[in-house]
Amino acid sequence: MNQAQNITFTPAQADRLRELGQDFDEPLTFDTAALRETAYKKFEREQIARGKRRLATMKAEKGRPALPQLQEALARALTAEGFVQVMTPTIIPRKFLERMTIDDAHALHSQVFWVDHNKCLRPMLAPNLYEVSKNLLGIWKTPVQIFEIGSCFRKESQGRRHLNEFTMLNLVEWGTPMDERDERIRQLAAVVMKAAGIEDYSFEQEDSVVYGDTIDVVQGDVELGSSSKGPHALDPAWGIMEPWVGIGFGLERLIMTRDKAPNIHSVGRSVSYLDGVRLNIK
Repeated sequence: MNQAQNITFTPAQADRLRELGQDFDEPLTFDTAALRETAYKKFEREQIARGKRRLATMKAEKGRPALPQLQEALARALTAEGFVQVMTPTIIPRKFLERMTIDDAHALHSQVFWVDHNKCLRPMLAPNLYEVSKNLLGIWKTPVQIFEIGSCFRKESQGRRHLNEFTMLNLVEWGTPMDERDERIRQLAAVVMKAAGIEDYSFEQEDSVVYGDTIDVVQGDVELGSSSKGPHALDPAWGIMEPWVGIGFGLERLIMTRDKAPNIHSVGRSVSYLDGVRLNIK
């Protein structure tokens, strides 16, 4: 009796199936190349048909992709909790990053998209939120609760979980009592996760290159959000001396996790995908 050859999909076939939305817990193996080709064509047809059905539904219902839908859901949930939404520039000055300790020697410096010597595309929302908060704390009584949802840019290592342009939600609450900060982080994370439609998550202590000790929101080995709290060593550079809590979430990661998408590229801003559907499926 001949032993099985354990033939797998070619790299091109595997990439094509992942692009179309097919994902496998473990690589499939086949006894012959002919069986592999038959299986490949079957999976490809099924995923193309699925994609066309989804696009047809979007057109008929005048639908919107998951990303703007999630942005709206998060804004509704947070404003219901008393937060105020702010909108800040995408291009930020070098001095804002330097106040975050990101100078030429910092590990994140090489990942920044520089527009010129003194300006860059924001790699995070925190610098702008610090600047807005500094002014609002002189106008409003605490607690001061604000959030922003917007694009950030970073030269991330490419892979199924990383994007060069991604969408962040950052929220911060100034004036949180010192002994309630950790619990407040968990409460606010629960608000976000409920709005995102994710029930299965946990919290882990981690160390951030910018914020130090953090509490991360995770599902399995995927980090969905990362928190911090103050007073913090970064605060004096912004002239702030209030206790606070803050959390940042990557929206594409939330969607990828919730919808079990095979890669993050399919749910982000793209000219190749629409709401998780690969467009080269004629």
